[in-house]
Amino acid sequence: MKRFVKLCISLLLRAVDATCETFCRFIGRPLAPRCIVIYYHTIPSELKPLFIRQLDVITRLAQPIATTPPALLQLGKRYVCVTFDDGFLSVKENAAPELTRRNIPWTIFVPSGQLGKKPEWLRQAHPAARHDRVMTPEELRDLAQDPLVTVGSHTMAHANLLEVGMERATQELKQSKTDLEAVLGKPVEQFSYPFGARNAALDAQAKDAGYSRIFSSSPAPAFRSADEFVSGRITVDPDISPLEFRLKILGAYRWLAKGR
Repeated sequence: MKRFVKLCISLLLRAVDATCETFCRFIGRPLAPRCIVIYYHTIPSELKPLFIRQLDVITRLAQPIATTPPALLQLGKRYVCVTFDDGFLSVKENAAPELTRRNIPWTIFVPSGQLGKKPEWLRQAHPAARHDRVMTPEELRDLAQDPLVTVGSHTMAHANLLEVGMERATQELKQSKTDLEAVLGKPVEQFSYPFGARNAALDAQAKDAGYSRIFSSSPAPAFRSADEFVSGRITVDPDISPLEFRLKILGAYRWLAKGR
């Protein structure tokens, strides 16, 4: 029921947006650019056809861009960034070839201390994730050779940084960056919070650790200013309804954002 209510509210917001967009075009006022960052976890083989359909929807409705965006987004354009959390092997096997085929840049956030392991941190997750595993260092290194791929940090242990204390949180932020850079042989400059658990103090520690951009789980539009450090994202799965997916990439769930 809660999901249905969210869908209905988002439908109403989309109707308002569409009306405003039509009016702006009518009077010749340029629309502000908007970018939505979506994030997946696992892409199991049985859901790959649904994922492919979602990619085709993205390319019809928006311009896919990397999570290192240009300084200024163009007026009147809609953008989408595709990201993945947890570094699952199914993403390499099932998602990566389809993204490459469509020339879609994407980012994957990896818990550096869990490479090659099962996702023991799972609480509530898509059931398919329980049968997946994190990529090995060799698999991740091979994936990162694709110029469309950006690898970011997701802590070492997929830790909830609000629960472990600041000393360990700082270690998770810094060491995961160092570990991934050693595996890849290149800088790792982006970070996403496991469980979306963050506050201003952790944001400051992430900046001190050397990250240039971090991602929350708040469904606010991203890249709204040139100096933005914390960017919003919204979660998606391959098997959500086509209507819900369209509304999410059109920004109609932004009313749920509580903070960046």
